[in-house]
Amino acid sequence: MERQLEHIINNKETEALAKFAKALAHPTRIAILKHLEHQTCCFTGDLVDVFPLAQSTISQHLKELKKAGLIQGEFKPPKIKYCIHQENWKIAKTIFQQFFA
Repeated sequence: MERQLEHIINNKETEALAKFAKALAHPTRIAILKHLEHQTCCFTGDLVDVFPLAQSTISQHLKELKKAGLIQGEFKPPKIKYCIHQENWKIAKTIFQQFFA
């Protein structure tokens, strides 16, 4: 039993699930992802117009989502353009579906 638990804890899918879940653990991050899902891409300033939060707060949430690999950013001086990281988004959906199945 202990060996089974160790395998589950060290499983790459389990680690990915935990990483994605941590990034989704804040309602604002979920809202940002839902917004980005319906956009090709957008800039931080665009999100400040949508969400009643300071730019620094939005930037911190974007940083966490990017760190988890759910979004990607492209530097377009002086701004960063963000969009859903499509490959990782598919992986996250699959891992969550398997987890809840």
